Amino acid sequence: MEEHAPVWNHLRGLQRLSLCDWPGRSCCVVFLGGCNLRCPTCHNFELAWNMDSQPRLSRSKFLLFLAERRRWLDGVTVTGGEATCAQGLGELLFEIKRLDLPVKLDSNGMRPEVLAEVLDAGLADLCAVDVKGPFHKYPALTGGAITAAEARTNLEAVFALAQARPKAFTFRCTRVPGLDADDFETARGYLPSGFSLTLQPYRPPRRSYALADHEARRPVGNVVNG
Repeated sequence: MEEHAPVWNHLRGLQRLSLCDWPGRSCCVVFLGGCNLRCPTCHNFELAWNMDSQPRLSRSKFLLFLAERRRWLDGVTVTGGEATCAQGLGELLFEIKRLDLPVKLDSNGMRPEVLAEVLDAGLADLCAVDVKGPFHKYPALTGGAITAAEARTNLEAVFALAQARPKAFTFRCTRVPGLDADDFETARGYLPSGFSLTLQPYRPPRRSYALADHEARRPVGNVVNG
């Protein structure tokens, strides 16, 4: 089958079942390579910075997997890397929604226009957005990829989307080295009224020799190729 949008070239991993990526749902997790940030604490840095280091999962195999497992899944989590960087993301999400599967989209929030597009098109049910810390720490937290001003502009656009669609967003922050309790309180203060900030434990970047297999107790976030 001909593969259309470039997003299918970013399809680099699949976790067949997760009970923790979408709280309250049993879902599969699809990993898209590439990212617009260079966070020194990135757990999936190989996938984010050099997706060709991971074998590509074909469109046909992915869609066949979903078609066969849809009865046992409560949804699909689309993560990365940074999924919003994949050109033609809407095509992948459309194919998932065609199977009547809800979609959770993980994002760093730096491309709010993409989040707006997929929500307007009804292609995502939930967006889980990372608030990495105080705006002034974004340059250090992202490897110099984002300035404090850019972080503020992008996240404030995301917060405006969340105010308009309160059921479509959740926000989280990872306890990476360099952040303290005051930083978490500052980040929490950015959120619109009624939203909470979920704090996630920090996991060091995965080792290249670590097991990458769900059945072998793969640490959450590591890549499993089809």
